[in-house]
Amino acid sequence: MRRVIALLLVALATLFAGPALAKPAAPLRVLYLDQSVGWKHAPVARPEGGGLASSEIAMKAIGEESRAFTAEVTQDAREITPERLQRVDVLVFYTTGALPLLPEVWAAVQQRVAAGKLGFVGLHSATDTAWSYDGPGETYTQFINGHFAGHPWTQGTPIRIETLDPDLPVVAMWPVGFDYAEEIYQHSDFDPSKVRVLQTLDFAGAPLKRPYAVPVAWARQIGQGRLFFTNLGHTPSTWDDPRFRKQIVEAVNWTGGRTSGRATPDTSRQFLWQLKALLAYEPVAGRDDKAIIGRLMEMDPAWQTATAKRIADLRTVYPQKPDSDRAPFEAAYKAVLAEVQARGGVR
Repeated sequence: MRRVIALLLVALATLFAGPALAKPAAPLRVLYLDQSVGWKHAPVARPEGGGLASSEIAMKAIGEESRAFTAEVTQDAREITPERLQRVDVLVFYTTGALPLLPEVWAAVQQRVAAGKLGFVGLHSATDTAWSYDGPGETYTQFINGHFAGHPWTQGTPIRIETLDPDLPVVAMWPVGFDYAEEIYQHSDFDPSKVRVLQTLDFAGAPLKRPYAVPVAWARQIGQGRLFFTNLGHTPSTWDDPRFRKQIVEAVNWTGGRTSGRATPDTSRQFLWQLKALLAYEPVAGRDDKAIIGRLMEMDPAWQTATAKRIADLRTVYPQKPDSDRAPFEAAYKAVLAEVQARGGVR
């Protein structure tokens, strides 16, 4: 009898002690690079008298408050070495210009990401960064999937953002559709087949439009590793927004492998938003845009891909200044619009 009681006591002790003995996962180790080679944004500008930039202070505080990560900061890419990368779980870039990153270091970054040993997060001007590289893997622009090609939406410009995957932790803190004020980049060298767009500009009713889609945030699966980029972060007040701070936490968690979430490329949905941008550019009273889009979403995928590219390429001929020649843009715009309307059933 005593033996039975003893065994029961041991079992109960094990049952209740088990969870208490479980140790929480150690905070992820973040290395935040906010080096500027050329233009320098306010959040990465260090005080003349010394000290950290506001985004560096924020990055450290966000990690401490969330207990999700610890952050080291540097404004010198030369401090990143293959050896140091072995002590980093997530690399975060808020950078501009041609970084002095050695070829062997960039190769090591890509190898560790592909092996699932390193996550990568790009903030705002991380896409205004590039340097010559002919080593193994991809160039930086190919890796992050885009390069700065202007920002019609400057600081303080009212914008509307649509969150496309509100169930994913990296964007779940934002409403499905919301108004904001930020500087937003448009990009060249963007390959829709490589990424899943998680947020995009919504031009319906927006004061400043373009006839092509402008992604705001995207995710990419690279081998066993993950990459996340967001356009946000230019405006200092954005860094005080609890939603943006939460997004940094979740981006670190996701790229660091602590949370799940799909990064499957969404080319069909990106085609949908190219159509929405094209049709919203010059609204036509009585035209049933919803019906047009519905018909076109049933079209041959090869035609959809080609048409999405034609719409995206309107960026390259869009007039950069009020007095620029609009003829090349008007010709390309009217041609693709005419085909979209015709195939969509407009007579």
